Amino acid sequence: MASALRYVPGLTISMQVKDRKAATAWYRDVMGFTFLYDVEEIGWAELATEVPGVNVGLSEVEKPKTGAGPVPTFGVQDVDAARKILEGKGVRFDGETMTIPGLVKLATLFDPDNNALMIFQDLSKQG
Repeated sequence: MASALRYVPGLTISMQVKDRKAATAWYRDVMGFTFLYDVEEIGWAELATEVPGVNVGLSEVEKPKTGAGPVPTFGVQDVDAARKILEGKGVRFDGETMTIPGLVKLATLFDPDNNALMIFQDLSKQG
């Protein structure tokens, strides 16, 4: 049953960053997202992820608040391969990759402003 709010396909994840242009370059060059636009007047930039309808918005603030809140979690085909690529680009991870057999592989990483992100690999359909 559909909600009375009548949602449409689309989700923008807003992240606080100190330097919008540097963060835009990081999300484009490191995460592989596609730059959409930048609005200087309001300190906002937006990039499209490879997940249809899911964008990342970068809100430039003087002191980004990180560490408490939702953690965007992106599915990849192979967590180990994706992690090697990201580590090769200097991305910092929080410990080792966690594996829950028959369910999921998870790895937590951080952007330059210390916003947490995760990558996951679905193990439930393998075997």
